[in-house]
Amino acid sequence: MDNVQHKGTTRYNAKGMAKPVNFLCIAPEAQEVAIIGDFNDWESGAHLLNRQVDGSWSTQIDLHHGHHRYQFVIDGKPTLDPRANGVVRNEANERVSLIAVS
Repeated sequence: MDNVQHKGTTRYNAKGMAKPVNFLCIAPEAQEVAIIGDFNDWESGAHLLNRQVDGSWSTQIDLHHGHHRYQFVIDGKPTLDPRANGVVRNEANERVSLIAVS
Protein backbone atom coordinates (compact mmCIF):
# COMPACT_ATOMS: atom_id res chain seq x y z
CA MET A 1 0.00 0.00 0.00
CA ASP A 2 1.42 3.38 -0.98
CA ASN A 3 1.35 6.04 1.64
CA VAL A 4 2.64 9.57 1.74
CA GLN A 5 3.89 11.50 4.76
CA HIS A 6 2.24 14.91 4.95
CA LYS A 7 2.92 17.25 7.91
CA GLY A 8 3.12 14.46 10.45
CA THR A 9 0.17 12.45 9.17
CA THR A 10 0.06 9.46 6.88
CA ARG A 11 -2.09 9.83 3.78
CA TYR A 12 -2.98 6.86 1.63
CA ASN A 13 -2.58 7.11 -2.11
CA ALA A 14 -5.63 5.85 -4.04
CA LYS A 15 -3.43 4.23 -6.69
CA GLY A 16 -1.97 1.88 -4.09
CA MET A 17 -5.26 0.79 -2.56
CA ALA A 18 -7.65 -1.87 -3.78
CA LYS A 19 -11.38 -1.17 -3.73
CA PRO A 20 -14.08 -3.86 -3.53
CA VAL A 21 -16.00 -3.99 -6.82
CA ASN A 22 -19.26 -5.93 -7.23
CA PHE A 23 -19.92 -7.89 -10.42
CA LEU A 24 -23.40 -9.17 -11.34
CA CYS A 25 -24.22 -11.54 -14.20
CA ILE A 26 -27.80 -12.39 -15.16
CA ALA A 27 -27.65 -16.00 -16.37
CA PRO A 28 -30.42 -18.00 -14.66
CA GLU A 29 -29.94 -21.06 -16.90
CA ALA A 30 -26.17 -21.27 -16.32
CA GLN A 31 -24.50 -24.07 -14.41
CA GLU A 32 -21.27 -22.13 -13.74
CA VAL A 33 -20.20 -18.51 -14.14
CA ALA A 34 -16.68 -17.15 -13.73
CA ILE A 35 -15.02 -13.83 -14.39
CA ILE A 36 -11.72 -13.50 -16.21
CA GLY A 37 -9.70 -10.36 -16.73
CA ASP A 38 -6.40 -8.56 -16.57
CA PHE A 39 -6.69 -8.68 -12.75
CA ASN A 40 -6.46 -12.52 -12.65
CA ASP A 41 -4.36 -13.23 -15.76
CA TRP A 42 -7.50 -14.35 -17.64
CA GLU A 43 -7.71 -17.57 -15.56
CA SER A 44 -11.27 -18.89 -15.60
CA GLY A 45 -10.93 -20.76 -12.30
CA ALA A 46 -9.63 -17.78 -10.34
CA HIS A 47 -12.97 -16.06 -9.62
CA LEU A 48 -16.15 -18.13 -9.70
CA LEU A 49 -19.40 -16.25 -9.16
CA ASN A 50 -22.00 -17.34 -6.60
CA ARG A 51 -25.52 -18.20 -7.71
CA GLN A 52 -28.14 -16.01 -6.06
CA VAL A 53 -31.74 -16.98 -5.20
CA ASP A 54 -33.10 -15.07 -8.21
CA GLY A 55 -30.83 -16.93 -10.65
CA SER A 56 -28.30 -14.14 -11.04
CA TRP A 57 -24.60 -14.64 -10.24
CA SER A 58 -22.38 -12.30 -8.25
CA THR A 59 -18.95 -11.82 -6.75
CA GLN A 60 -16.85 -9.06 -5.24
CA ILE A 61 -13.23 -8.52 -6.30
CA ASP A 62 -10.72 -6.04 -4.88
CA LEU A 63 -9.42 -3.96 -7.80
CA HIS A 64 -6.87 -1.17 -7.93
CA HIS A 65 -7.54 2.30 -9.34
CA GLY A 66 -7.64 2.39 -13.14
CA HIS A 67 -9.27 0.61 -16.05
CA HIS A 68 -9.68 -3.17 -16.07
CA ARG A 69 -10.63 -5.45 -18.97
CA TYR A 70 -12.71 -8.56 -18.27
CA GLN A 71 -15.35 -11.02 -19.48
CA PHE A 72 -17.81 -13.36 -17.85
CA VAL A 73 -17.41 -17.04 -18.72
CA ILE A 74 -20.87 -18.60 -18.73
CA ASP A 75 -20.70 -22.40 -18.97
CA GLY A 76 -17.36 -22.10 -20.75
CA LYS A 77 -18.43 -19.35 -23.18
CA PRO A 78 -16.78 -15.89 -22.90
CA THR A 79 -19.51 -13.25 -22.64
CA LEU A 80 -19.48 -9.44 -22.52
CA ASP A 81 -20.99 -7.69 -19.50
CA PRO A 82 -23.95 -5.52 -20.62
CA ARG A 83 -23.43 -3.37 -17.49
CA ALA A 84 -19.76 -2.62 -18.27
CA ASN A 85 -18.44 0.94 -18.62
CA GLY A 86 -17.47 0.12 -22.20
CA VAL A 87 -16.11 -2.43 -24.66
CA VAL A 88 -12.48 -2.55 -25.80
CA ARG A 89 -10.18 -5.00 -27.56
CA ASN A 90 -7.68 -7.30 -25.85
CA GLU A 91 -4.26 -8.39 -27.18
CA ALA A 92 -5.96 -11.01 -29.39
CA ASN A 93 -8.23 -8.28 -30.86
CA GLU A 94 -11.27 -9.83 -29.13
CA ARG A 95 -13.98 -7.62 -27.67
CA VAL A 96 -13.91 -7.50 -23.86
CA SER A 97 -15.73 -5.50 -21.21
CA LEU A 98 -14.15 -2.49 -19.49
CA ILE A 99 -14.64 -1.18 -15.96
CA ALA A 100 -13.20 2.00 -14.48
CA VAL A 101 -12.28 1.95 -10.79
CA SER A 102 -11.65 5.24 -9.00
